[in-house]
Amino acid sequence: MRPLDGQNAAAGNGGTIGFRAATPSAVGAFHAAGLLAGGQDEGVPGPRPSGDRMTYGAYLRSPEGHKICAFARL
Repeated sequence: MRPLDGQNAAAGNGGTIGFRAATPSAVGAFHAAGLLAGGQDEGVPGPRPSGDRMTYGAYLRSPEGHKICAFARL
């Protein structure tokens, strides 16, 4: 599908790779490991609303420009 900003789909535009984490501490470990591997912070670990519930998530951008996130249910 076409990205929401109307631009062509490219690395980091039009999709996010997401992982389900078992715990909030696993989300923190994902974020820390991603930064050590050369990723850039796109959203520090913390609580985030998700519909009618809260989750704990973090976002990174890979060195190649892809958006990556991890979330745990609270």
